Amino acid sequence: MASILIVEDEERIASFVAKGLRADGHSVTVVADGLDGLDHALSGSFDLMVLDIGLPRLDGYGVLDQLRSQGSRMPVIVLTARDSAADTVSAFDGGADDYMPKPFRFAELQARVRARLRTAQGGGDPTAATVLDVGAVRLDLRSRRATVSGRTHELSAREFTLAEMFLRNSGQVLSREQLLDKVWGLDFDPSSNVVDVYVGYLRKKFGASTIQTVRGMGYRYNG
Repeated sequence: MASILIVEDEERIASFVAKGLRADGHSVTVVADGLDGLDHALSGSFDLMVLDIGLPRLDGYGVLDQLRSQGSRMPVIVLTARDSAADTVSAFDGGADDYMPKPFRFAELQARVRARLRTAQGGGDPTAATVLDVGAVRLDLRSRRATVSGRTHELSAREFTLAEMFLRNSGQVLSREQLLDKVWGLDFDPSSNVVDVYVGYLRKKFGASTIQTVRGMGYRYNG
């Protein structure tokens, strides 16, 4: 069991995350502003922090900056509605260990919490936890950048999540229904072409042959 600090001013989200992490057996403390969050984080009582950026009194960037400048290496997962490439890079440059845009799926947050705790406890290779290297594509989970044949591509939040799904399931056919559910959190709508549009975006960056259309079934990443 780990002791986890949630710094989040949206009560509904904080309650949802806290309830799920407690169900996993963790001890959870919730605070609603940056200064209180920083005080708790510096107490040395926590194994991991889930941090929002848009906080009262001191924003998440300020929390990260002061936390790292005072020598704390506690793992920090940023959970925020800000999903631009600039925000992502700022968070990682400031010392975040992971970054998840809202809206998010709790199962993915659970997995990231487990990965960060394993790494912090010496139970895994930090590089393996932050990089997916499958076939022609190398996906950096920290910076949300993809490298293909030595060329680096910035990915939007949805492009990144879709790319991660494909790389983690290389060689498997993923249906549109699966991708809508895991990436967009939407019920399956046969008339929606959002998956096809974003697959097109990834093909332009990864190469046309990397993601194969399997007629009547879905898509397969050929790593």
